Amino acid sequence: MEPLSIVVLLVMGTIAGAINAAVGSGSLLTLPVLMAIGIPPGVAVRTNTVGMFFSTLGSCVGYRREIVAEKQHMPRLLATATVGATVGAILLLVSPASALDVVVPVLIVLALLLVVFQKRITRALRTRKGRGGAPSADDAPSGAAPTESAGKPESAENAVSATGAIDASSERSPLQSKGLLGSLGAASVYGGYFTAAQGVLYLGILGVFTGRTMGSVNGIKNLMSLGVNLAAAVVYVVAFFLIDAEIVWIGSAAIAAGSLLGGFFGAHLAKRMPEWMLRGVIVVVALAALIRQFV
Repeated sequence: MEPLSIVVLLVMGTIAGAINAAVGSGSLLTLPVLMAIGIPPGVAVRTNTVGMFFSTLGSCVGYRREIVAEKQHMPRLLATATVGATVGAILLLVSPASALDVVVPVLIVLALLLVVFQKRITRALRTRKGRGGAPSADDAPSGAAPTESAGKPESAENAVSATGAIDASSERSPLQSKGLLGSLGAASVYGGYFTAAQGVLYLGILGVFTGRTMGSVNGIKNLMSLGVNLAAAVVYVVAFFLIDAEIVWIGSAAIAAGSLLGGFFGAHLAKRMPEWMLRGVIVVVALAALIRQFV
């Protein structure tokens, strides 16, 4: 690999790491560079996945406090991500590269719709489930009289942390729902297969099923992305030694160095972005990803 190509991958890896920390889809910057320097699509995906694992590592360090706040839910979420990603990575090894041309645009559009219409979809799901009970603080009219429990300490079941995380002891957390786990599992299969834009899918799914802001679920998204990239990378490295599935290691190293740095600083930037801006960035990145698929 030419020295100039390594430098370009290092720079693009840094930018991609920052984008991954905020919304995901950073691989849509690094993958085209790998293919532009003559690396076949399947090899490029494997090379990119091994390198971009370090971007999610940096992102998780930046979101460590938010992740700890969700620690009770993380084992099931990580298990879902790991199993799905392993299946997806194996599919990449055995499927034709042309399959990417069909799958990727469809899932990016789906993620975009989930993000744009998150609030409407969430309300519709809650209405369908027939959830009753007292209105939340967000739904209560201003000036409404306090309830009988006003002034009393919140129970652990209903407590919400300052970061928007549902208390770990809550038995009714939407993070435990089968619908959420199933949707995240399907997204993880895609993540292990292609990796790019998986973060947008995760944010859309988490936002719809939990009703929480994009910023408050970003830590969960980053840890799940770490699990996906690690599982997929392990599959590809094992395949490299067992069946000679090619990985361009110098390219992976360049992307890894840049994305680790970008992921760490991108996490701190994302936590300072207001909800409307974060949602806007997601839409722009998803649209750019779609355009790139067809150009």
